[in-house]
Amino acid sequence: MATGRTHRPATRSRGIPEATVARLPLYLRALTALSERSVPTVSSEELATAAGVNSAKLRKDFSYLGSYGTRGVGYDVEYLVYQISRELGLTQDWPVVIVGIGNLGAALANYGGFASRGFRVAALIDADPAMAGKPVAGLPVRHTDELESIISDNGVSIGVIATPAGAAQQVCDRLVAAGVTSILNFAPTVLSVPEGVDVRKVDLSIELQILAFHEQRKAGEENAPSPVPPRSGAAVRAASENRKGPDGDVPAVMPA
Repeated sequence: MATGRTHRPATRSRGIPEATVARLPLYLRALTALSERSVPTVSSEELATAAGVNSAKLRKDFSYLGSYGTRGVGYDVEYLVYQISRELGLTQDWPVVIVGIGNLGAALANYGGFASRGFRVAALIDADPAMAGKPVAGLPVRHTDELESIISDNGVSIGVIATPAGAAQQVCDRLVAAGVTSILNFAPTVLSVPEGVDVRKVDLSIELQILAFHEQRKAGEENAPSPVPPRSGAAVRAASENRKGPDGDVPAVMPA
């Protein structure tokens, strides 16, 4: 079975926009759910709704893949699953290492979705000597002293960082020096990497802060006073003519 070290994604050479690449996993997830229900075909409207995008955008995205569907029939679900999986590089084995086996790292190690999507957790790595040898998700935790040899022996090109923020950059540097070219970063910090290394950042606290912003705005809209309906010109003039000042009536038009 092939490993990630000898394969580079074809999307860039084929000119598929990054925004389209970011939506392909959404389509694949929706299509996989349809496939599991033995649904043979799906319309662009149905698939767009399931993926949370509009149908025009979906059809444009699929045009980059050379898939246009059949008028009156829609898209073949199984073929699209294969086509998108191949485009994303999921038809081969991708060995992954997870560095930092605290609560988050252990949860990631136990996540069953990796294997079903073409990702094999090759090793779990932690800097704590007390963790060495302890089984997590069926794998013994390895010490960070072994990081370089693990990457070389397993042909790893994808690393997951789940360490505290203070250790993340050093771990990142070692991963890159050992040959890792793609990093999924869960540490709450920005990593500096050389050209040719891809980093995807997952920051749960930022996502929660964004949700808090929307909740605050919704609460503000609910508590806002009802808007006052606009008055007619006649009503405005009448109100102006009836205003009183300290010296009597205030003229509708003040003198210059």
